[in-house]
Amino acid sequence: MVDQSKVHSMTAFARQSREDDWGSLQLELRSVNQRYLEPFFRLPEALRDLEPAFREALRTRLTRGKVECHLRFEPTDASETLAVNRSRLVALAAALGEIREALPQVAMPDALSLLEHPGVLESQGIDLDLVKAEATALFQAALDELIDARAREGDKLAVMICERLSGVREQIAEVRRLMPTILERQRTLLLERLETVKAELDPQRLEGELVLLAQKADVDEELDRLEAHVSEVERQLGQNGPKGRRLDFLMQELNREANTLSSKSAVASTTRCAVELKVLIEQMREQIQNIE
Repeated sequence: MVDQSKVHSMTAFARQSREDDWGSLQLELRSVNQRYLEPFFRLPEALRDLEPAFREALRTRLTRGKVECHLRFEPTDASETLAVNRSRLVALAAALGEIREALPQVAMPDALSLLEHPGVLESQGIDLDLVKAEATALFQAALDELIDARAREGDKLAVMICERLSGVREQIAEVRRLMPTILERQRTLLLERLETVKAELDPQRLEGELVLLAQKADVDEELDRLEAHVSEVERQLGQNGPKGRRLDFLMQELNREANTLSSKSAVASTTRCAVELKVLIEQMREQIQNIE
């Protein structure tokens, strides 16, 4: 029995919000499948310095997925006034002076454009340290929610994959059941064709041809490897930690054996089994792309 709680999807969404006298915060986390962990942040300028801590928290608790973090901060009118950061403005003016001297033909920005430059206008009347602490707590709550959502989605993926693994085992068993009848039928058909042309039959050569025919049609090794790969997929699903890449590799190995089985199929019944195997494997592979 696979412990489904150990399977986490990379696809999930979480939203948290907070309102107080200083204003409101809304934070959204969205993750989709990605080969590596790829965080992307959209933070308000006043809270931009929270990004390193947020990035480290994601790195500590997640290993794969493209994770988008969008934080909105809306201060209340009563809590916010604007003031010019004179040191930032002086530094900006000095830089513009150097540009004017080097490139006199370049148009200089107007006063409104200067005010729009990051850091020139500052909010006053708001305790930003308090807002940052609230935003950090909000981020942690959203990250907990995201991980829970990834676990719930992982449960569904595990159920689906286990159902397909059962289907693979059924097809393997069906091919094993059919093989003695198939080999005997091929032997009978070969003897009938030789009898039809009334050929002089060399018993040793005939036996060699029959042995060769049986070897070409023998798929015991492929079936054994298919069963071994299925068992390994089940084992990986029950392991702690990231497993998506390993599972993807096992899907490639399963598909390789199914293709070999298909190439050796001598009758329609085993061909149908091989086709069904490939369908089941592809269905698993598509879902495994979402597993962390």
